[in-house]
Amino acid sequence: MMSNVTDSENVLLCYPLRLDSCPKVHRLTVVKVAMYVFMVLMILTTVFGNLLIIISISHFKHLQSPTSDCLLGSLVMPYSMVRSVEGCWYLGDFVCKVHSSLDMTFCISSILHLSLISVDRYWAICDPLRYKMRVTNNTVTVFTTFTWLFSFVYSFSIVFTGINAVGLEMLILQISCWGLICPIITFFLPGTIMSSVYMKIFHVAQKHAKVMSERVTVAAAGGLKSQSSAHRERKAATTLAIVMGVFYFCWLPYFTVTALDPYLNYLTPADVFDALVWFAYFNSTCNPLIYGFFYPCFQNAFKNAFKVLICTYVCGIKDSNTLTFE
Repeated sequence: MMSNVTDSENVLLCYPLRLDSCPKVHRLTVVKVAMYVFMVLMILTTVFGNLLIIISISHFKHLQSPTSDCLLGSLVMPYSMVRSVEGCWYLGDFVCKVHSSLDMTFCISSILHLSLISVDRYWAICDPLRYKMRVTNNTVTVFTTFTWLFSFVYSFSIVFTGINAVGLEMLILQISCWGLICPIITFFLPGTIMSSVYMKIFHVAQKHAKVMSERVTVAAAGGLKSQSSAHRERKAATTLAIVMGVFYFCWLPYFTVTALDPYLNYLTPADVFDALVWFAYFNSTCNPLIYGFFYPCFQNAFKNAFKVLICTYVCGIKDSNTLTFE
């Protein structure tokens, strides 16, 4: 009896005055500091990396990319960081629902925008003659608006109706396929689209590389010709492998556990599930790095965005049109 009393007194609660409060997570100070440092660096990279893309878009209209990753890093990840490290949520039930809804909204929007980018690249590479006719300002506006509306409506309806918390077990028993609906709609279907599209792009890029290599090196030696063609094919394969590899690496574990865990009586430990959530967040951190380092148009735009950022916000030059861009 004395042992049980001592154990209960040693348990720290998130809200000490409430007996039904969740217990606080016990972590060593060194572990907490390490987690905060890692997550802060991840958040800053996500926010400022995607902010450079936004600046690039504002000065170079031919580039188009979503802002969902930047919003995720600035509005969702900081609060998730405190919850993950401390094991407590201090902002109340309503803010918790809004936070969860925005979390789902920005993550789903990010995935859907990546799918739209893959379709855009498919039309640009595989059908360039009709690309400008298909991808107009109106088309981009319609698809972008639909993506955001679907993400908001789907996420807020799921969270605020309580279907993700209260009565979900009974719903799964009544509708056996419910546990697969969310992952299929928000990940597996867009992921399949992206994989199929990028595989098609890869094969077309291989053919284009061979044709261009043969035309450029028609008078050169046979060894040089094959070397140039092989180099271009490897470059295209590497870029597409990185894009899809990072996407699946970040999202596949989370959605796999999300789909299977209800049927395994929720055996996944809370810390493991939380780590998978941050793996999913990591995709938003990697997106600006991937597009910035592996796509030439974004490489030049990033350099110019740095100029705009430094000259406008550091040096105080208001008229960015006077800057010379490459």
